[in-house]
Amino acid sequence: MPVLNDAAETAIKEALKTAILEKTTKLSNDGVNKGVAYLTDKGVVYIKQNITPQAREIFDCEYESLEAIAATNIIYVPKPLAIVDNPLGGALFVSEYIDMKTLNQFSQELGQQLARLHLHNAVLGKQKLKGFVGKEENVQFVKEFGFHVKTRFGNTLLENEWCSDWPTFFVRHRLSYQFRLLEENYADAEARELWSQLLRKLPQFFEGADIKPSLLHGNLQRDNIAETNTHPVTFHPASFFGHQDFDLVTSQMYGGLGQAFYNAYYDIIPRAPGSRKRNQIYKLFHLLNKWNQSGEEHKKKAISLMKFLLKGP
Repeated sequence: MPVLNDAAETAIKEALKTAILEKTTKLSNDGVNKGVAYLTDKGVVYIKQNITPQAREIFDCEYESLEAIAATNIIYVPKPLAIVDNPLGGALFVSEYIDMKTLNQFSQELGQQLARLHLHNAVLGKQKLKGFVGKEENVQFVKEFGFHVKTRFGNTLLENEWCSDWPTFFVRHRLSYQFRLLEENYADAEARELWSQLLRKLPQFFEGADIKPSLLHGNLQRDNIAETNTHPVTFHPASFFGHQDFDLVTSQMYGGLGQAFYNAYYDIIPRAPGSRKRNQIYKLFHLLNKWNQSGEEHKKKAISLMKFLLKGP
């Protein structure tokens, strides 16, 4: 749970403009950041800490991701309030506190909302072509793939330099980066050789695919999904503008969403031709990330998937 000394408490009070900062018994732990709710004179807030050297960048990603999703007014996310340097190391992240429980009755609604989130940027693009400016004039249409800050997945920070096409973005900033880390961590000869072969084959998986930039949650797994008494909630996003299927593969790999969620999603955005095999490329990213973060117990699955992908789409 966050360790707040006098200097940290003062900094948070100043950031929130509150005279009261009293710890409650409400706790949370997402595996990377530990947090607790605090009472302020403006209500209850949630404060969590990250003690890694990358803490500030990690929280910057989350802050900007939450703001981007909230601006669409589609999926409910906690309102980010402040990021404060922790005098004891790392940083502290302050957000709205939401009383949440395990996702149950709103799984279908979340599927519908995610589909609408994924379509939101395309809708803005069509409105721009027609010269229409509505109530979302502060939300800008994005024509490229990427994001204005880094993306955090676990404790891995990923670059999001803008690219005009999705395959280039995904290979450069996701797969190639993971293989560079793999080389630094393990110098695995088999993985190196398989990647050199797979890299030449990857364009085939995207032939004929019409992929437009969608705002993604980016970290859609069971630990980051919940509900209140009235609606679903998502949190700890790692957003960027990418291919919508990346969110779906993430959710499938890390569980927590039932068939009602996927049925509701595909009712709005049907599966695209070639998606089942193409989505294995996104699965490879996650397996490589696990290998880099958690050790060689994930090597077998990653190697097996690369060999499968080499057979072609």
